[in-house]
Amino acid sequence: MVTVLSSQEKWDQRYADCTLQTPANPCFVLQQHSKLLPFSGRALELACGLGGNARFLARCGLKTDAWDISDNALTILNNFANLNHLPITPLITDLEQMLLPYQQYDVIVVSRYLDRALCKQLVSALKPNGLLFYQSFLAPMQNNAPSNSDFYLQTGELVKLFKELRCEVNGEGWLASENASDGAEKHRYSWFIGRKIKS
Repeated sequence: MVTVLSSQEKWDQRYADCTLQTPANPCFVLQQHSKLLPFSGRALELACGLGGNARFLARCGLKTDAWDISDNALTILNNFANLNHLPITPLITDLEQMLLPYQQYDVIVVSRYLDRALCKQLVSALKPNGLLFYQSFLAPMQNNAPSNSDFYLQTGELVKLFKELRCEVNGEGWLASENASDGAEKHRYSWFIGRKIKS
């Protein structure tokens, strides 16, 4: 009999052997364009895992919420935030069941995660003038990446998914994995930064 793991069990297993020393780095689009970040405000990293983006945002002075389905990952992130006195609030969240709050965030970051059903909520959750940083896998399917073709972006898709936002940055290409210690592992990504224009 085959045991089917829930999403939470699957991701808890993925992070079971992680420690405070496990690398957790920000994604390319956030690191490369950090000059666009406000000096203060409230940020959210969605599907944060060990919180590489959340750690970066908090170090930049933003009060940061970090949401993920894995209790194991969030426990490590919470311990890291406490040890380093970073303003990060982890929350265990099933993103398929969660409603994002309306106009609460100055910055939202999503990396290596794709749920097209959340796109309108992401736009709604941004404050006027808020920024969305988005980076995820670009089709076709790749090794050591999602095995479901639904989790891959098509060329130019991010601009269409977030057409309500003004495009500040848009790109595609091969990038080294954020957490590969030698930088040897590479994947094809699409990335996008959009700004919510004041209405």
